[in-house]
Amino acid sequence: MKILRKVLLVLLSVVIVLAIAILVYGYYLKPKYEGKLRLKNIQKETTVYFDEFGVPHIYATSSKDAMVALGYVHAQDRLWQMELMRRIASGRLSEIFGSVALKNDKFFAGLGIEEASAKAIADLDKNSPSYQLTMAYLEGINQYMEEGTTPIEFSLVGVKKEKFTIKDVYNIFGYMSFSFAMAQKSDPLLTDIRNKYGMDYLKDFGIDGSFNTTKIKNAKDRPQEYASISKSIALLLDQSPISPFIGSNSWVIAPKKTKNGKVIFANDPHIGFSQPGTWYEAHIVTPDFELYGCYLAGTPYPLLGHNREYAYGLTMFENDDIDLYQEQNNPANANEYKTPTGFSAYEIRKKTIKVKDSTDVVLNVKVTRHGPVMNDLIDGLQQDKPVAMSWIYTQQPIQILDAVYALSHAKNKSDFQKGVSLIAAPGLNVMYGDAKGNVAWWATGKLYKHKEGVNPNFILDGASGKDDIEQYLDFSKNPSAVNPRWNYVYSANNQPEPIDGFLYPGYYLPEDRAKRITQLLNPKSDWDMVSVGKMIFDNTSSVAPKVVRDLISNVNQESLSENEKQALAVLKDWKGTNNLSDVAPTIYNKWIFNYLKNTFEDELGAENFKMFLGTHIMKQIIARQITNEKSLWWDNVNTKNKKETRSQIVSKSFKESVVALENQLGNTVSDWTWNKVHTLEHQHPLGKVAALRSIFNVGPFEVSGSTEVINNLFFDFTDDGNYIVKGGPSTRRIIDFSDIENSWSILPTGQSGNPLSAHYSDQAELYNAGKFRRMMLNKEEIVRTSTKLVFIPHKK
Repeated sequence: MKILRKVLLVLLSVVIVLAIAILVYGYYLKPKYEGKLRLKNIQKETTVYFDEFGVPHIYATSSKDAMVALGYVHAQDRLWQMELMRRIASGRLSEIFGSVALKNDKFFAGLGIEEASAKAIADLDKNSPSYQLTMAYLEGINQYMEEGTTPIEFSLVGVKKEKFTIKDVYNIFGYMSFSFAMAQKSDPLLTDIRNKYGMDYLKDFGIDGSFNTTKIKNAKDRPQEYASISKSIALLLDQSPISPFIGSNSWVIAPKKTKNGKVIFANDPHIGFSQPGTWYEAHIVTPDFELYGCYLAGTPYPLLGHNREYAYGLTMFENDDIDLYQEQNNPANANEYKTPTGFSAYEIRKKTIKVKDSTDVVLNVKVTRHGPVMNDLIDGLQQDKPVAMSWIYTQQPIQILDAVYALSHAKNKSDFQKGVSLIAAPGLNVMYGDAKGNVAWWATGKLYKHKEGVNPNFILDGASGKDDIEQYLDFSKNPSAVNPRWNYVYSANNQPEPIDGFLYPGYYLPEDRAKRITQLLNPKSDWDMVSVGKMIFDNTSSVAPKVVRDLISNVNQESLSENEKQALAVLKDWKGTNNLSDVAPTIYNKWIFNYLKNTFEDELGAENFKMFLGTHIMKQIIARQITNEKSLWWDNVNTKNKKETRSQIVSKSFKESVVALENQLGNTVSDWTWNKVHTLEHQHPLGKVAALRSIFNVGPFEVSGSTEVINNLFFDFTDDGNYIVKGGPSTRRIIDFSDIENSWSILPTGQSGNPLSAHYSDQAELYNAGKFRRMMLNKEEIVRTSTKLVFIPHKK
């Protein structure tokens, strides 16, 4: 008995020692939010106040000191995220994750982002403020890497620390720009459909822009040959540890439509969810500069920001800035390809990808006059039929650093517009409002035209030159609106009106959100922060109830089961809301999935149908194709001597949906509530390991909202009837110039990427409930309510 007691005592002692060690180690790893630290490369004492949500308010005597401090505090909360961000575009994820990341690395290494970054950096004015302050920011990051604690992810994965450079900044912007693009997901799939079934089958897809009836108004001041491209790239982006940019909402209300006679600015960029989230908030104050901004990890200037004079933000333009070209090899020499002037040698870029615990992979990327050959970068394409990618970002001068510097340091509306004009890619809707009462929207991007008759929705002819870009448009031709007579500007990834009769091609999202936004904005002229706050969390679809009526009108209502009758009754009463306790969205989304499956999968096949579900085209056609009784897609090509009708497909889909919901959620229709199937979990790359999930992931949560409502929480359609949210508003910001010191923001989880920080997930519940916290600008209040970290210059 004594021996047992001694053993237990020893075990207890070990447990206590381990617990103390873990607590001490955890305390050591936490970000430092108070106290004093010596900081290299600052000239004078710089103070950082961390508010109750961990947002740093940096007070410095110069912009350079402020940027060094920003780099340091940004790194202590987001160094792991910075590391992932800088590695993805350069093809260096395999160094830390091993061969599981090799496909990602091969693709991105071959895109040419690194080469384009190097060229842009060589052309930089090294004496410009944008360059000098970027270098100060990087100095802050690098000092933290040298002297700060190592993130736990670095230790678990085995990351060797390397200094950050300005090339990393450019590579991060390059990845961001590519994640906006949609052509590589849609064009190959459309080309296969055209080659297999003909153009008549594409009439229901609205690729001529005819479905985009709610347009942003301008106001000036072969079968199965190509689908592997869509499949491979969609899979790469979906499995990436860095989330892609997807969509967004924004509206800026002019003084004549607000209660207090001042501009109100609202913005919620839609991005794939991850943990940590996309944005890091920081407030900088110097004697001649102030800005409260939202920063991407590893970048020195915010893409979203405001101060006492102006506010800005963005949505995705969704313009087409990628073209895919079918090239032709020289039959006599595989190292040459055909051009309009004869055969030309491929440029060969040699890339070496280091793979953890394996041998290096050497990639020889062929590059044509259009761009890199995709066959070298993804699986499934025949080597004798090269397809090259032409992307504006790598082909036009990259001035993104000067552009974002200009947006964040503008002195007036004219300065700001000049900054907007510098962005060749990605295509963005840049939104603006100021204290003087101005509201504006500009579409960025180097827009271009092909020859008459060329359809960029398909893979183009690269050999003849007839499908090449014919004309680049001046920025003055980009869609825009400045102080329009209707007293607001907005964008929701919908198509802008034509410019000079030219409807710009793109991969625009359906009118649902745009229609809802304009329906809410138009009749009301007394907007305030509270009403805008309700609007930005709005869960109602203005399109879905009409779709429901069209669906129900095609259901054979004879011999319905009791649950089928109840389900139809619920849908008939539905106003389009997507709240937690609503039953209708559960029935609606299951029905939509089965309708799509029964309509399109027989022609497309299972794999291509899955890819189709991931395109914007799918979202575009739902409301329109259902109204076309003569659509060729109704007939199931697998049934011989039988031609299905719209009514048969819709009725079949409805009955299958009710049976599926009974099996999934039980036989009581009122129990089929949205909260049971619509959930959100913010995933950390290491949270995919079951043992680490509870440490690194945030959630899961039952959430309201849905795809293509203003509170746009989007998901994949799957057979199991669970709608796992993949992304949504990456922040919700409301800036009211009548009370600028108390504007609102919210992040999906928290400021910090350190799981031991109190600010890792402290905003999640507020976010899910549609609530906000203040973005404080008042120094007296900030000092009174915050912890204080003082940076002291190193002794010389």
